[in-house]
Amino acid sequence: SSSHRAAIESATYRLGHGSRDPLTAAMSMKLQKRLAADIKKCGRNRIWLDPNEASEISMANSRFNVRKLIKDGLIIRKAVKMHSRARVRKNLEAKRKGRHTGVGKRRGTREARMPSKILWMRRQRVLRRLLRKYRQQKKIDKHLYHYFYRHAKGNCYKNKRVLVEAIHKMKAEKTKAKALQEQQEARKEKAKLLKAKKAAKRDEALKA
Repeated sequence: SSSHRAAIESATYRLGHGSRDPLTAAMSMKLQKRLAADIKKCGRNRIWLDPNEASEISMANSRFNVRKLIKDGLIIRKAVKMHSRARVRKNLEAKRKGRHTGVGKRRGTREARMPSKILWMRRQRVLRRLLRKYRQQKKIDKHLYHYFYRHAKGNCYKNKRVLVEAIHKMKAEKTKAKALQEQQEARKEKAKLLKAKKAAKRDEALKA
């Protein structure tokens, strides 16, 4: 009877064996999509089934058949949708030039956007690095190093250039002072010799 035949067809459909109603299969190809997604290791939304070959695809009810269809190009894994950063890069490049940073674009306070403490730390690290380098290169001795280290902490030098100038100035002054002292000592020595010479001459004159 017809009812008996319908029951048998529904049972074979559930088991996934034998032929299926072509109209139902063409409308729903969930199985093929699921199998293809599993084979290609991607989501179901990335699987493309050729709409012109719907009847042939609907007949594939095993992984072997689905693999064959993938090989033939009837089932394709679509490329990942691209999320371009071109506009972001363009905007950041403009920001580096100073665009889009006016009052209307600022959300936080000046202190929140660039804390003064971070600026201070950066400046101190730059100055201290320079002092360490100069001490290692024997450009300054430990006394000068200590002097400039304390003055750097006391906010005397706003940048590296000012500190370098101060070091050169101090070294020049020290050299000048040393030269003057040497001259003075040489003068004293000369005067001393002259005095001794005069005394010797006077003694000679008295003896005669």
